[in-house]
Amino acid sequence: MSLALDNTSLVTIFGGSGFVGRHVVRALAKTGARMRVAVRRPDLAGHLQPLGGVGQIHAVQANLRYADSIEKAVAGADAVINLVGLLAESGKQRFDSIHVEGAKAIAEAATEANARAMVHMSAIGADEGSPSRYARTKAAGEQAVLQAFPNAVILRASVIFGPEDDFINRFGSMAQIAPVLPLVGGGRTRFQPVFVGDVAAAVVASLRGKANAGGIYELGGPEVFSFKQILEIVLRHAKRKRALVSLPFWLAGLQARFLQLLPSPPLTVDQVRLLKSDSIVSQDAIADARTIETLGIKPVAMEAVIPSYLERFRPKGEFSTNFV
Repeated sequence: MSLALDNTSLVTIFGGSGFVGRHVVRALAKTGARMRVAVRRPDLAGHLQPLGGVGQIHAVQANLRYADSIEKAVAGADAVINLVGLLAESGKQRFDSIHVEGAKAIAEAATEANARAMVHMSAIGADEGSPSRYARTKAAGEQAVLQAFPNAVILRASVIFGPEDDFINRFGSMAQIAPVLPLVGGGRTRFQPVFVGDVAAAVVASLRGKANAGGIYELGGPEVFSFKQILEIVLRHAKRKRALVSLPFWLAGLQARFLQLLPSPPLTVDQVRLLKSDSIVSQDAIADARTIETLGIKPVAMEAVIPSYLERFRPKGEFSTNFV
């Protein structure tokens, strides 16, 4: 069911203060819709206020482990968006509790609240048969959402890039200090990077009824790159000369066993398993018209955006002209 998305609409967004969430909030603010941003720490969501008009964006406390907080967050909402996800587990934040149980609880609450629409963010590669727990729980979460809210729209994205991303920026940061960059699995894994602004536009388009109810859409950018090609692009725009060293999966997995013990691990064993599969839009999605283009969005190329935020990794910032 489609929504008009104006000042009479109320949309609850779980995970609205995160990387993708900030852009979704900005995109929805332009429609005039009122937003209730459900986060664990509302006091840390003040950066969202300037994205909309006075009173348009309201942060509320919610924790996916507590059903009553979810129910309060969605009460009276016309639409519900779930953007919460983990790349690595830590403490009580586990893949099962967030990707499956949390997603299920949000969908059930949305149904109980008689919400008219729901959008759930997943990831390309979600597969119950994957060796990666991340991918398996993403797939299980999708099924849990559709079972509780059959008309929900599932958006599977490839790696998402943008000024605050944790992918391009991570390698730009590594290039500043590391003499070599590792090519896990030889750097052959393929990605179809999609701009965060386009992902936000896809969320809005889905709420407006441009996606089929219960459909699973795959979001990718206009180009496919290997992991090695992405690192080469990062180094070129960061004006850094660094050796790219092939790291077999078995050795990367061995190193990840130790790295994942760090507070903010640069690599985990599960991520190594995930890198064994490509993250690109499937031929089935293309054939069935379940892509970002079918939502009426022309995706932005990666190199049209990343130079603007890779300047800070250059030896002399934006004024650098030579490689180092």
